[in-house]
Amino acid sequence: MGRRICGDIVIWLLATLICMLWRMAAHKSEIAIYLVMFGIMMVVYILLGFVFQKYRSYKETWYWQEMVAMLLTGSALICTLMWVLPHLPYSLSPVVILWMVVIVMIIDAFVILCKHYVKYALNMTIQPLQIEQREGSQLVYEDQPRSAESIENIHQAVLSLTTETDYQMLLNKAHLDSRLTKVVASTELFPIVQLPDYHYNTIVDLTLLNNARGINRRFCQVNKKLPDEGIYVCCYRPQEFVKRKIMTRYPWGINYLAYACWFVFRRVIPRMLLMSRLYYDVTKGRKRVLSKTEVLGRLYYCGFEVDEVVPMGHIEYVIAHRHSQPYEQVQMKLYGPLIRLPRVCKDKNIVYFYKLRTMHPYSEYIQKYVFDQRGGMNIADKSDEDWRITNWGRLFRKYWLDELPMLINWLKRDVKLVGVRPLSKTMFDQYPPDLQDKRTRCKPGLIPPFYVDHPKNFEELYASEHKYLDEYFRHPVWTDIKYFFMTMHSILFKKMHSA
Repeated sequence: MGRRICGDIVIWLLATLICMLWRMAAHKSEIAIYLVMFGIMMVVYILLGFVFQKYRSYKETWYWQEMVAMLLTGSALICTLMWVLPHLPYSLSPVVILWMVVIVMIIDAFVILCKHYVKYALNMTIQPLQIEQREGSQLVYEDQPRSAESIENIHQAVLSLTTETDYQMLLNKAHLDSRLTKVVASTELFPIVQLPDYHYNTIVDLTLLNNARGINRRFCQVNKKLPDEGIYVCCYRPQEFVKRKIMTRYPWGINYLAYACWFVFRRVIPRMLLMSRLYYDVTKGRKRVLSKTEVLGRLYYCGFEVDEVVPMGHIEYVIAHRHSQPYEQVQMKLYGPLIRLPRVCKDKNIVYFYKLRTMHPYSEYIQKYVFDQRGGMNIADKSDEDWRITNWGRLFRKYWLDELPMLINWLKRDVKLVGVRPLSKTMFDQYPPDLQDKRTRCKPGLIPPFYVDHPKNFEELYASEHKYLDEYFRHPVWTDIKYFFMTMHSILFKKMHSA
């Protein structure tokens, strides 16, 4: 209640400032009289607010209830003023007085709207899915071939959703002629929930994931229905196809503007904390923009391993198998511009470092998959030609813009200015044991020796870090000062950039 009253006082002070500026533009007389009158009006407004229950907690009231209480309070004040003004000994303009009340009511209505919108935006009604732990599970039935009539029925059903080429691909890779294969095609989750556990070795989901609301819940339910190593086939329309379509549909110049508008509406707004729920309530989760990184990352997040990605025109099919239990599901994973990444630090403690996001959502779950696809990682803890990185992410990484938020960790003393770079667990495990031991005896740094020695391979990288750490253990302060100025020389005169 106290906060609500203080809020009304601030609103009245703001409205008073607006009215005073307006009055001063006309003439500067009787300012003190108006100020006293506005103070009395504010007190009466607050007292009337108690009468009409305006100061009940907004957490316990609906939006319309608070708006009605505000309107009744303002209307009662206006009626009181219309009765009082003719009896006052001072000549006050009724127009100014009425405008003052109207301005207060407009500002108050806006504040009420904002408060209830924030309450709505942060109130996620869908609870996180509870994952049931299970032991190894095998198929209930043995495989049996389908009859020719059954195969033809499936053929026609699949053709109603896809093409003949898609059907032939699914027939070969997903074994549509087997009774252990189940085809589903519904944006709702109910048909998957109703499937019996472990009755099918393969589930083919022909629903475009772009139109399926609750993708993670969908994947987790499929994970629950499949036996160990069971196959799941899903499909989606990739973001790159939509971009090409927009860029070729409109003339040059207009196409970039159209793509920018589309990108903000479909990619930026859904990731914003206070806009995410409104976006999905309006769109019902349809025509969602999905990148390859996000789809594969969601599959790994939900306990699958990807076997193959099959492009078929404007649709991509993903063939995966059940590998493990899903990760612990959170209520909603929001991927804003600022992210926290776990890194191995001193004494092998895991510390979360702040960075600007340069990759597509869920990219952290497919790091090993990308490294394996590209033949391993490079010395910068990144895969060569890493398709998880966004276009603006490459620019950020080139000039270290993505690492600016790590200054927060420096202020928190998680990291020192100069030192070996903090590593992900995947990269840390690749290091020799003796270097792992050296690294975890001191804090990592924002400026690594990497930018002084310019190593070309892992052997040179290991040697560079051994050299720095040995010097640091002997002369900590002098070593960091020397490496700092050597790094500045590399950046300014050798054009050294971030990887």
